[in-house]
Amino acid sequence: MAKTPSPFRPLNISVLTVSDTRSLAEDTSGDALISLLTEAGHTLQDRQIVKDDVYAMRAVVSNWIADSKTHVVLITGGTGFYSRDSTPEAITPLLDKEVDGFGELFRQLSYEEIGTSTIQSRALAGLANKTLIFCLPGSTGACRTAWNGIIKEQLDARHRPCNFVTMLLGPLPEGQGA
Repeated sequence: MAKTPSPFRPLNISVLTVSDTRSLAEDTSGDALISLLTEAGHTLQDRQIVKDDVYAMRAVVSNWIADSKTHVVLITGGTGFYSRDSTPEAITPLLDKEVDGFGELFRQLSYEEIGTSTIQSRALAGLANKTLIFCLPGSTGACRTAWNGIIKEQLDARHRPCNFVTMLLGPLPEGQGA
């Protein structure tokens, strides 16, 4: 008996831009992520911009992690090596588990676009309280690379052999797909 294909299951995704200089009007990376996630069929749960401050980031992300309506958090900015770049330091302590391969795969894809400059990205991902968190560089191009090359498929229940959707939403009720 053939398995019934899994249906698409939309996720609620929050977007956080980390920047000391951008406002909503200049937030092209946040805009790109919102456009990409909604085009894929997901829902924007919330959007915020915070300064590159460890405690400001943790406050926003902690609230999203505690909110059962938020399934995924996309963070753009603060993953480089400048003195103010502190997204990995802010988010790592909140994670229950890291998605170890995300940073490596992102840098592999990014190498094709920007060469060895990709080593200056500390992109990472992990799970916290059944919320998937991706920390991406602040450039619009890097956000598109991460979404199109990795995140989009992993947030689609139809992607095989595995994806994160069942982990985030739980299994489908009996008779509603694989």
